[in-house]
Amino acid sequence: MKRYLAVALGVLTAIGGFVDIGDLVTNAQVGARFGMSLGLVVVIGVLGICVFAEMSGRIAAVSHRATFDLVRERLGPRMGLLNLFGSMAVTLLTFIAEIGGVALALALVTSVHHLLIIPFVALLLAVLLWRARFSFLENALGLLGLVLIVFAVALWQLGPDWSELGRQMTTADKPGSETWVDYSYFAVALFGAAMTPYEVFFFSSGGVEERWKVKDIAVMRANVFIGFPLGGLLSLAIAGSAAVALQPAGITVDSLGEVGLPVAMALGKIGIALAIVGFVAATFGAACETGLSVGYSLAQYLGWQWGKYVRPDKAGAFHVTMLACTLIGVGVLMTGVDPILVTEFSVVFSAVALPLTYFPILVVANDPDYLGEHVNGRLANTLGSVYLVLVCVAAVAAIPLMIATGMGQ
Repeated sequence: MKRYLAVALGVLTAIGGFVDIGDLVTNAQVGARFGMSLGLVVVIGVLGICVFAEMSGRIAAVSHRATFDLVRERLGPRMGLLNLFGSMAVTLLTFIAEIGGVALALALVTSVHHLLIIPFVALLLAVLLWRARFSFLENALGLLGLVLIVFAVALWQLGPDWSELGRQMTTADKPGSETWVDYSYFAVALFGAAMTPYEVFFFSSGGVEERWKVKDIAVMRANVFIGFPLGGLLSLAIAGSAAVALQPAGITVDSLGEVGLPVAMALGKIGIALAIVGFVAATFGAACETGLSVGYSLAQYLGWQWGKYVRPDKAGAFHVTMLACTLIGVGVLMTGVDPILVTEFSVVFSAVALPLTYFPILVVANDPDYLGEHVNGRLANTLGSVYLVLVCVAAVAAIPLMIATGMGQ
């Protein structure tokens, strides 16, 4: 029974934790402008994150060692440093976007300007990163993020033509008013949002913290292959509700309030109240995960003591790194930069950093010195290789498309 409860809890937290500020904004923007014509990109991205999350979880369960520790040892300190720099830069940018997302969500409730809320969000975040148990950060916030299922309910209540949404999704039916360059830009952004690197860092590091063993691989796989796809369905519901409610009216998404507009139209005040709770939970949970991921990456590469189960006085550098990143986030956001703009940058640069994140995982997952008989099989290697090509194409295309489209404007 305990094993089944572990699977159920892991699946629920994977669903609630999959959607962050990048997924919220990007899926809503895409739905409002392109309908469901980019829905297959979400499906492809979810399958990709499942492939590499399973590899990283298996590495943690068999080797009992963290990702960047193995990357440095397997690829050498120079290549490891390149991977560390690229991955940390994107994770830090995502961390800043998540802090801004929490402030924007709270501003919807309080009507207080988000700049006044940011210091209080950062203070609470710092306290949780320093003191809260790992299980709270992983489970409580993920479960609360399940409230975002209200988007699926709203989509149902809006009474869409399901066959038309399916046709758009399966035929990639781009609206005639949109250019293929803009379409390609948002495809890359959506792919980057689905395969954000911090999700893998947090997942594998959590496995080491919780002392996964070979016998836990089955539970880990259930969490990955059930939880992430259901989280992907939640992303599609956000895009679908925007496609049904906003696209016909020509409404674009430029703020977090507009992300929740379809829910308000379908379910009224109760619906939007639940959506805001989901916004806060999802963005705050992702802020905790990204903050931890920055600390995990640096500490693992440098060989510091790390982990939420290690007291701060025993893992001081790890905890100080997270606090320093929180201060950096506050400093950037207090300049007045739009958190939505930071979010858009973060999903694009996530695409740029994908090869630096996933190539080392594929290499280590094929090394029998670390995994023995649990190295990748033919299917995992085939999918991993295909996705490595895809992430390289996305990485090369991301910056030119961002410049050519003026970030999709």
